[in-house]
This record gives sequence, C-alpha cells and structure tokens, in this order.
Amino acid sequence: MISFKRVLQLLLTASAIWLSPASIAAQDSTSLELAFIDNQISAHPGQSGVYVLDKGEEALLARAWLADNAQKTIEVQYFIWSTDNIGILASEALLRAADRGVKVRVIVDDLLIDAPDKSLLALAKHPNVDIHIYNPQHSVGTPFHKRLLNVAVNFRGVNQRMHDKTFIVDGKLAITGGRNMAAEYFDYHQKYNFRDRDVLLLGDVAKVMQTSFEKFWSSPLSAPIEELYDGFGLMQKHVKVKDDEIQKIYTDLHAYAKNPDNFTTENRQAIQNTPQAFMHLAEQVTWTDIEFISDTPGKNKMKYLLGGGGLSTLKLAQMVENANEQIVIQSPYLVMSSQAKKLFKNAIKRGVKVRINTNSLASTDNIQAFSGYRNQREQLTKMGIEIFEYKPDPQIKQQLLRRVVAESSNPPVFAIHAKSMVVDKKTVYIGTFNFDPRSQNLNTEVGVILQNETLANNVQSAIETDMRPENSWNAATDKPDQYASSIKRKRVVFYQLTPIKPLL
Repeated sequence: MISFKRVLQLLLTASAIWLSPASIAAQDSTSLELAFIDNQISAHPGQSGVYVLDKGEEALLARAWLADNAQKTIEVQYFIWSTDNIGILASEALLRAADRGVKVRVIVDDLLIDAPDKSLLALAKHPNVDIHIYNPQHSVGTPFHKRLLNVAVNFRGVNQRMHDKTFIVDGKLAITGGRNMAAEYFDYHQKYNFRDRDVLLLGDVAKVMQTSFEKFWSSPLSAPIEELYDGFGLMQKHVKVKDDEIQKIYTDLHAYAKNPDNFTTENRQAIQNTPQAFMHLAEQVTWTDIEFISDTPGKNKMKYLLGGGGLSTLKLAQMVENANEQIVIQSPYLVMSSQAKKLFKNAIKRGVKVRINTNSLASTDNIQAFSGYRNQREQLTKMGIEIFEYKPDPQIKQQLLRRVVAESSNPPVFAIHAKSMVVDKKTVYIGTFNFDPRSQNLNTEVGVILQNETLANNVQSAIETDMRPENSWNAATDKPDQYASSIKRKRVVFYQLTPIKPLL
C-alpha cells in the first residue's frame, strides 16, 4: 500500500496549480492518492485526521490542493474575501473546479466584501456556482443611504455577522481556523501579516461541518446574489451582466491567474519552494476524536440587545470550567465580559494557571478592540492572569514567514490572528472565536475541540514560544504601549472614553 508520506509528496506538486494553473493534466495522477485517503478514512471510523496549519504558505497550499482535487462538491464560508492576489487566485481556482463539473457553493459575510458587483454576479451565473451573501445590510445590493437606514432601525442586526471560516470538499476533507481569504492571512502582504492557525481535517468531521454549512445556506439571513441585484427603486441596487460580459470576466480571471507578471518575486518563489513548504505535513497527520462546534445563523434569539451568547460561547466556557491545572490562550483581541472575568476568577481560585498571548498596541490592527483591553488590562493582571503582548517584529517571524519577505529591507508588521485555547495540556480549541464580547454575543463562530495530548502539547508549545521575551512583552512589567507610535497612543485613549465595549 502506498504510504501517507508518499501521498503528501505527490499532493504538494498538485498544490502549486492554484498559484500557477499550468498542470491540469496532473489531475489524472491524483486518483491513487484520493483512493488512499478514502481508505484511510474507512480505516478510522468515528475519528478524523487532523494537521495543524501554523504557517500561512502551507495553509494556502492545502486549500489549493483541495480546490484542484475536488471531485463533486466544494462548500466555502468566509468572513472576508478580498480582491487582492490571494482572493483572485482563490476565485479562479473555484471557477476552474466549476468548469470541470464540481458544484461550488460560497457564503460570504456582507460587511467587508469588496468585489465588483458585476464580477460577483458573473461568477454566480456559472451553472455550477451559487453564491450567498450573509446578512446583506452593508454592501452587496445596498446603496449607501439604505445602509444608514439599516444602522438606524436595526442596530443589532447590522452588527450580527458571520465570522465562520470553513472550506469543505466532497464531504470528506476540510479546513477551518482563523484565516480569511486575503493576502495578509497567508504571509503574502508586503506591509502587514498575521500569525494565524488553521486545521486541515479528513474524515467524519467534514460531514458535521457540511451540516452546519447547510443551516447557513438555507437561513433567511443568507441571500442569493441574484436576488440582491435584481431590484428596483431607491432601496436596492439594480445590476445586470450580459453573456459577453460574463465570458470576458471568466477569461480575464483565468488570464490573470496564468500571468506571472501579476505576482511578486515572493509569489513566484513560493511556487518553486512548494515541495519544501509542504513536506513536513507527511509525518504529522493525527487520527483522533474531534468535536466541531458552531453557532446557529443569527447567533442567538436576541433582537434588540447586544448580549445573548451562543453555542460556541457555551462550549468554550465549559472548557474553562473543566480546567484543573492550566489554561493557555492565544487571541488577537482580549476584551473580557463580566461573565468571562467571573469564569477566569473562579478558575484561578481553583489553582488554575492562566496565560494569554494577545496583540500589543504596536502590533494590533484594531485600535478599538485594544481600547477595550487597555481599560481592563490592569484588572486582569491583578486577577492573576499572565498576559504577553506580541511584538510587531518578533523573532519567531523568521521561522513563520517566507525568508524572502522576512529579510526584506522593510519587513511587514507581524500580528496575532490565531484563536486557540489549550486546557491542561490535553484539550485544544482551534477556530474563529476571539476572546471578546463580539465573538461571545454577536458574531457566529466555528472551531474544533481536540481531545489529544500530542496536538494539545504542540499547540501550547507554539503559543509559549510566541510568549517568549524575544517575541512578546510582559504586559505587567514591560509597559508595552511605549513602543507604539504616538498616533496610536492618542487614538486608543480616545476610544477608551467611548461606550463601545459591547461591540468590540
């Protein structure tokens, strides 16, 4: 029988197709690898295979292989889908999958989508592509004056977002975690990149993820693109796209993905280094018990107030309540509600050691969220929580980023975006949940809980490395705010004075 290591060696070659779609004929050589994956899934009933994707490049390559080797279906959910190189390449990869007969369904949150109207509509017109927009009150099909009206009459509604990130192929392979579909989440941004974390999943858990996807797909909050553009009057955009325009959009998309002039030296270097970047997956796939957790569309039954919690909130609270020795957390934002503070106070009273790695003012991309943390930082440290704030140029960046970027004369800022929690070195959560009121009460979230000591220790070790002095400042002793720009320091003081905590 072909070894799993050999399978992944062959997969990595196919993975480069997304970045440079010039090897379509190589798809025929993947049938053996797909059969082996099916055999492995059959050999582990009730379990799933998991590999933690800590590096942006390997996370991109994993998605590339999934898109290019899907046989029947692709289901995708994302909070952000940008029109940068990564977003364009991802769209083109899904279009190629649809061209070969794969049924593609995509749900994207409405808040931060920035694709041109006609391009979105053209993609949705493909016979094998369906696109839904979640809670469309901001962008797609919504003129500016309607957006203002929505904010005025439905404040909670416009703030309830789908923060899910899932990529599911054929109901048997999937990815979930912190990464959105944009360059900065895969180490391809020239000015700002995220230290993030995903998981590649094989087996039963993918079907559970499909069930969650179906709930969102059929929800009244999830609207087909065509309906959003097929309206009249002042309250809705009216957009049409002709057949010749559709074909031009498809042709231009394929041409863009094939043209090396559209990509930087780093992009081309990544293609050449595909084998080295993907090789270490071979010996680190673990078969174990996995619980996929997700919120329902709408998060909770609240209609007007900003509280309410959710299923993911409940599951993570249970993890804290069950801790006996230690809790290690990594989250880009740290704004504790009164309920969260009570949970951690009780844990500390039980003798549980709590350590958290979050962004510093110098590294954060969200001044508003940092203002909420800054208002309670002293209180949290006095409670007994050890907090380590990430540096914008941590030493660990040399290992996590591609060396070409890391050694440039103007290295990009590096910030935490990973959302993980390890309890007692045996239970680990990896997903989309930020430790703030927005994730607790407003945004739908997903993730996996793994009961596996090896995986838990590996994730905790990675977080502890990020906490070291060369990578983070100690919030209680190092006075990290001094290393931020004066503009950032002034802005955060302003936001500290505003009553925005429930929205953070």
